[in-house]
Amino acid sequence: MDVSQIASLATGFDNMELGNKVSTLVLKKSLDSQQSLAAGIVNSIPQLPANPAIGRNINTTA
Repeated sequence: MDVSQIASLATGFDNMELGNKVSTLVLKKSLDSQQSLAAGIVNSIPQLPANPAIGRNINTTA
């Protein structure tokens, strides 16, 4: 194996490692964004009424 080939291989591995790190950071940012969006959606769900007989049953015979 030639010295230039070894240097080229090492550079290729470094570029691949950098690409993997960038991809991982982008994925983390995307997951964080989705997590905050999901938390906002869950928080926007209205609370059940204080009366336990209201809003808990669905009339399926109508």
